[in-house]
Amino acid sequence: MTALDVVIIVAAGLFAGGINSVVGSGTLITFPVLLALGYPPVVANVSNSIGLVPGSVSGAIGYRRELAGQTGRLVRFGTVSAVGAVGGALLLLALPPGAFEAVVPVLIVVALVLVVLQPVVARRLAERKPDRHPHGGVPLLIGVFGTAVYGGYFGAAQGVILLALMGILVDDSLQRLNGVKNVLAAIANLTSGVVFVFAAEVDWAVVGLLAAGSIVGGLIGARVGRRLRPFWLRAAIVVVGTVAILQLLIR
Repeated sequence: MTALDVVIIVAAGLFAGGINSVVGSGTLITFPVLLALGYPPVVANVSNSIGLVPGSVSGAIGYRRELAGQTGRLVRFGTVSAVGAVGGALLLLALPPGAFEAVVPVLIVVALVLVVLQPVVARRLAERKPDRHPHGGVPLLIGVFGTAVYGGYFGAAQGVILLALMGILVDDSLQRLNGVKNVLAAIANLTSGVVFVFAAEVDWAVVGLLAAGSIVGGLIGARVGRRLRPFWLRAAIVVVGTVAILQLLIR
């Protein structure tokens, strides 16, 4: 690993930590960067999942005001997220590496579509009347579980998916739900990361560098998220995600 590689990985972690706090989909920044630096897809995915956990935690801390009074919701959804993430991590380990390389371009395309459509979803949610279940009911529990499985397997845009699901099914403000999203993403990444530590190849140098960058990025993202221009964040995600798809297809 060169000095330039170190700078690039830390910068990617910082950017991803900020994006995860504000929008989600930080993996679409860090995963392509690791691929471009020559890391195998599965090693890059595993190391990325663990390295971004501290950033998710710092982002959740930054939203602590919005999390006030939501302990029951966090316990309920957090438990489901942990179980789902274990399933996703085991799925990644059970399937051959070729399967991951084949499905990731599709997952990235789906994630990019979700990122692009997020403003439309947000507007639709803002127009909804307050007639939703206060906790989302069984449909949201199933949705959180499925998202956690996806997060344990790959993870890009799991935050976007979570926020969309909760916004549709829960009668609460999007800012408060965004805080919940940060906590659930942290739980999913941490849980799958524990599985990977014992059962997969992890590049700990990459983990440390991503963690250092993402911690700072998570705090900054939570602090200034309302002032950032989401258009430019989404534009960067789409560009980098497209590069990732091309990178995988020509390997």
